[in-house]
Amino acid sequence: MCLGAVKVANIIFLLYLCAENQKIMKITEQEIEQRVARAQALFEQGFNCSQSVFAACADVYGLSDESLALRLSASFGGGMGRMRMTCGAACGMFLLAGLYNGSATPGDKEGKMRNYALVQNLAAQFKAENGSLVCAELLGIAPRPQEPMPAERTPEYYHKRPCVELVKQAVRIALTAMDTPDTSI
Repeated sequence: MCLGAVKVANIIFLLYLCAENQKIMKITEQEIEQRVARAQALFEQGFNCSQSVFAACADVYGLSDESLALRLSASFGGGMGRMRMTCGAACGMFLLAGLYNGSATPGDKEGKMRNYALVQNLAAQFKAENGSLVCAELLGIAPRPQEPMPAERTPEYYHKRPCVELVKQAVRIALTAMDTPDTSI
């Protein structure tokens, strides 16, 4: 085999590995908006903010089991278990960051650093657009102990809460920030 054929074979193999790892290669604006619409639909069906963001996008980064994505992200809604702490939509982004470049190797300081840097970037963008990462602040309510019972999803619920817009923003922020392969892993 000539040297040129070896280089072509190596390039093909690298492209295969990239596809196998489901590292997204430039998502289009139309594809982002399709994911935004899917996240909104999930939220309007009654899934929480974190579930809506994570499940609408998890397959982009290799998790194709939507039921598993919904279960993994279920605890982060309502500001983490309805405690009104870190916004569940933001938590959904952070879960996506873990799929995108999270380390699964013990002691991998560089991998952790890359992932933490990405999470901090996502958080900064979300906070810049919304003024806070805290669910209670985003909802304009005083932090207080919350009942674990989720609120009824009524037209009034959707009218008075910014959650659906936060879900849509979180999807746009995440997919835009993570639209190229993480070549550092």
